[in-house]
Amino acid sequence: MIKIYNTLTRKKEVFQPLEQGRVKMYVCGPTVYNYIHVGNGRSVVSFDTIRRYLEYRGYEVDYVMNFTDVDDKIIRTAKELKTSAPEIADRFIEAFNKDTAALNVQPATLNPRVMDHIEDIIAFIQVLVDKGYAYMANNDVYYRTRKFKHYGQLSDQSIDELEVGASQRTGEEQKIKEDPLDFALWKAAKENEIAWDSPWGLGRPGWHIECSVMATKHLGETIDIHGGGQDLTFPHHENEIAQSEAKTGKTFANYWMHNGYVTIGEEEEKMSKSLGNFVTVHEMVQKIDPQVLRFFLATTQYRRPIKYSETTLKEAETNLQKLRTALENAQFRLQNSKEGFPEGTDHAILAEFEQRFVQEMDDDFNAANGITVVYELAKWLNTYSESASIDIELLTAAVEKFKEWLAIFGIYFVGEELLDEEIEQLIEERIQARQARDFARSDEIRDVLKEKGIILEDTAQGTRWRRDA
Repeated sequence: MIKIYNTLTRKKEVFQPLEQGRVKMYVCGPTVYNYIHVGNGRSVVSFDTIRRYLEYRGYEVDYVMNFTDVDDKIIRTAKELKTSAPEIADRFIEAFNKDTAALNVQPATLNPRVMDHIEDIIAFIQVLVDKGYAYMANNDVYYRTRKFKHYGQLSDQSIDELEVGASQRTGEEQKIKEDPLDFALWKAAKENEIAWDSPWGLGRPGWHIECSVMATKHLGETIDIHGGGQDLTFPHHENEIAQSEAKTGKTFANYWMHNGYVTIGEEEEKMSKSLGNFVTVHEMVQKIDPQVLRFFLATTQYRRPIKYSETTLKEAETNLQKLRTALENAQFRLQNSKEGFPEGTDHAILAEFEQRFVQEMDDDFNAANGITVVYELAKWLNTYSESASIDIELLTAAVEKFKEWLAIFGIYFVGEELLDEEIEQLIEERIQARQARDFARSDEIRDVLKEKGIILEDTAQGTRWRRDA
């Protein structure tokens, strides 16, 4: 029984999807004006891991993640680079897809783009205008925030608290709004900016309306799960609720999920482009094994902050190598074993591991506790692989379960690349030296191979090798 911490109610709730065996899930995607940083990558990986676990538990997941391809930042970047907003968006959508593929993120069921939904957005806003939830001011269209009685519930703020903050804002926009809390649904066109015709004149959508439109169009008026980074809780998700529920009269999302920040530096500041303290996924996957970064991001409970540092990345690399070694040990034993099925083998042990793994992951997708069970299975694999006799069926099942769990965290271990001819010859020469009891030559070859990054392990089943991490 899966339980989800619902930001809206601030408690864990038993997950009950709208449709049995099916999950409608919307996650706010990137604004595509630059490469995503590791903090953005955390959100993508967190919800990919959640999606994978839901699928592991038997659900079919309709997973929609948008691309915001119309935005002030995109327009500004286009001007700086002397190109168009669509060209900037296309460039960084392509980069996003490549970088997330390197992190083994599954493609979404659908990646809707704002530019493809302008007519839908205009129609949505028109309904809000007709219902009195929106009004026109100087060719902009604004949402009447106070008219929505539940405004502030998601972020746990009262309308009075929000008014204090809003009243301190300055600028031309504040002068034309009915209320400081009101937010833009449609923005009048500015000179040399991309724009579309509408009942209110040339302009473009506001940020918040875009997700409301794309989520409801592709998943329905009520969805199961809406996810995104913690920083989107207010105002973005708060505004999404106000817009969507005002239009439909129905609950917009039954479960709101928000991942924690990635922090950086001694002060553990939130990683963000605005603070200038970010590291992009694009550069990281070229410097380190992308699997290490994926493992680092996927194995902390999604609501908890993650401290990004060389130390924490190194810890992730070390732990990942331990898991890889356990799998290789087990696979090597299977390849070199002809044992049958010893009497008294306890096949219930796998069921016990399974029960514990599901118990931990069902508790709000607690990846930190889930990966602990994976570590314990790795330890068991190491021990059992060294047994004098093994049950091939049991070890095979354990290996498959181990790989299945690793896949939930987006980890896939592929076989080592073929050794070049020189190394193959050296390994064979060492085997012969050991057989001839020429241990001096055997040790010499071991040292030569170690310098080449090849680690040898002598087991009861023969000599095996691995590349040094």
